[in-house]
Amino acid sequence: MISYEKALQRVVSNARSFGKEFVCLDDALGRVLAEPVYADRDYPPFNRSAMDGIAINFEDFKAGIREYKIAETIYAGQKSTTSLDSGECYKIMTGAAVPPSANAVLRNEDILVNGLQVNVNTNECSIYKNIAPRGNDLSKGQLALKPHTVITNTTSGLLAALGKHQIATEKSPLVYIFTTGNEVIPVDEEPSDVQIRNSNQYLLKALLAKELGFCHFEHVNDDKDALKNALTKGMQADIMIINGGVSAGDTDFISEILQSLGVEILFHKVAIKPGKPVLCGKMPAGGMVFALPGNPYSCLVTFKLFIEAYLSSCFGYVQVIQKFPFSGTRKKKTSFDEFFPVQLNRNSGWIEPVQINGSGDIRLGFNSDGFAKHPAAENSLSGGEMLAYYSLT
Repeated sequence: MISYEKALQRVVSNARSFGKEFVCLDDALGRVLAEPVYADRDYPPFNRSAMDGIAINFEDFKAGIREYKIAETIYAGQKSTTSLDSGECYKIMTGAAVPPSANAVLRNEDILVNGLQVNVNTNECSIYKNIAPRGNDLSKGQLALKPHTVITNTTSGLLAALGKHQIATEKSPLVYIFTTGNEVIPVDEEPSDVQIRNSNQYLLKALLAKELGFCHFEHVNDDKDALKNALTKGMQADIMIINGGVSAGDTDFISEILQSLGVEILFHKVAIKPGKPVLCGKMPAGGMVFALPGNPYSCLVTFKLFIEAYLSSCFGYVQVIQKFPFSGTRKKKTSFDEFFPVQLNRNSGWIEPVQINGSGDIRLGFNSDGFAKHPAAENSLSGGEMLAYYSLT
């Protein structure tokens, strides 16, 4: 049995790119950029009015002129056809291009319009006031997004603004998921007194959807031949995830079968709670296999600790584990690193423990939004200690 830190190091040291592929912008959310993205022109591409009002020459205002004649009205997307003379202004709308003969915009709240005449009732003005200058956001050719950036809602908007409708992204891996257990039945069937529904199937699907979408799923009973046939199919995957059958029971065949298929076991059993039986190995073709314990909360924690960390490393971005002060007290029951459900109080910035009835609790720390690490070296925690926080969102 090895420590969590050593296990994690073995996982990330085996990270590899799965290749690159182009996807359309509509399908890019959650993917990872595989190329740098540069500005195709200046942004804004023109001096842009930030207000509805009038555009003037600041030299007129500085000279004391407070009455102007409207020479032209300019709407967003419309080019000007005139140039200002002294004492003239443009009536201008938000987002419109400010012509070269104007260099300040006074908002509607600071003027009084009477037909084509405008009276200014403010003494506050400066050059480029209420104007976003050309290139203020990005200059043509400037790096806008680095490779290995996760495409979020805001990133999608930026890519669209830059005209990137086809995006080079890190290729999603081929993933096979196998849940195991004679006691596990489909969710749409009625269980007997000694059966449970296959909740982990949906948990793993949801966890993977955040990263790359779901690829292949299969449930296998605790039969050695059936398991070997299934896992043999999974050997073609970039990532194979097995849930259950990895502990020390009479029907826990996973480790034995994987080794018979040529898998190099990187670790089996880690000094963590929950999730001690977790296994990780390297398949002959280079793919990785993760065998996670069957208890729901153990499955969740080990996925977050190891599979999510592996995917992050493969995609080239670093997982940032934040630390927050702990509210309350806690005593440890083992000499391991323990991971327990918490809720982050957004107002106070502290994390608070959430009650759970062990790793088999199907509620998965309901009302928690993450889990915290109780370090192996500390027997007890007191209020105010800074703990690593692993977000579930």
